[in-house]
Amino acid sequence: MAQGMIFDLARPLLFKIDPELAHRLTVRALAVSPRAGPPKTGPLAVEVAGLQFPNPLGMAAGFDKDAEVPDQLLGLGFGFAEVGSITPRPQAGNPKPRLFRLVEDRAVINRMGFNNRGADVAETRLARRSGRSGIVGVNIGANKDSEDRIADYEVMARTMAPYASYLAVNISSPNTPGLRALQDENALSGLLDAVIDARGANTVPIFLKVAPDLEPADIDAISRIAIDKGLGALIVSNTTISRPILKSRQAGETGGLSGAPLRDLAQQRLRDFRRATGGAVPLIGVGGIADAADAWARIRAGASLVQLYSAMVFEGPGLPRRILKGMEQLMQRDGFASIAEAVGSE
Repeated sequence: MAQGMIFDLARPLLFKIDPELAHRLTVRALAVSPRAGPPKTGPLAVEVAGLQFPNPLGMAAGFDKDAEVPDQLLGLGFGFAEVGSITPRPQAGNPKPRLFRLVEDRAVINRMGFNNRGADVAETRLARRSGRSGIVGVNIGANKDSEDRIADYEVMARTMAPYASYLAVNISSPNTPGLRALQDENALSGLLDAVIDARGANTVPIFLKVAPDLEPADIDAISRIAIDKGLGALIVSNTTISRPILKSRQAGETGGLSGAPLRDLAQQRLRDFRRATGGAVPLIGVGGIADAADAWARIRAGASLVQLYSAMVFEGPGLPRRILKGMEQLMQRDGFASIAEAVGSE
């Protein structure tokens, strides 16, 4: 409650400063706030890939790029937090400005380019939280200048597997040239084999994050591979390079679009993957989720879990608990006893 009130007071100031600086200040504020511990298991609890999630709402990758505040995010009510994307070596990312707040559209455009401090820094932080409760996934990527991107994913899987509740293989960022080519059938199969081998004896689940800008044949191929490789889940979806009609003056900026304008496309892609997988692989719905109705619609469309990020820019730290309260009410309204029972029931 207090955090939400503080955000409401601070929002006008935050919206007047550079979006990337505002993000950095937010992470720093969370870093110095006391850890409240992860949420308790309640009526929204759900099992995915052998993991017991206390609720189905997670913070998507991109907010906590360097694993600075996963426990504080869990303390906001999120059932899980995904840190990253993290690459083997530190990299500065793309030139600034590279993050744009589209207030009129309740959207964000970013072309960050996997800016992060590298695997060593993240590993040190994640090792420090070993033994703490709470589900923390690690989103892994490849360096922009890498001569062998599959080798980068191998390194990241090997390094992060001991500390991650799950590994999210990110091949769908539009801001690293050529990265989305790894979604092609032959490349993807080889990549996942390499990641699975690099994981070794550690059986941490492997999730795959895909783009919304896919053709039907791509969706079918990715689904076949996900089933064949025994992936723990598909994360549907990343930001889009498409541009619906937008009102903001920064609508023409290059990069991935997220937030409210992505909602319908992401929802449709989730339905497409539900159809293509036949429910054989759990789905995580991401993109344009801003309230309980959005999250519940994604569950009904086939998602076992949902994630958000951009909506936090506009709604602040009280949003997770508001969504969870609303989802519980919607589940009761529609006569479901559990999230699992509601998945794909539309």
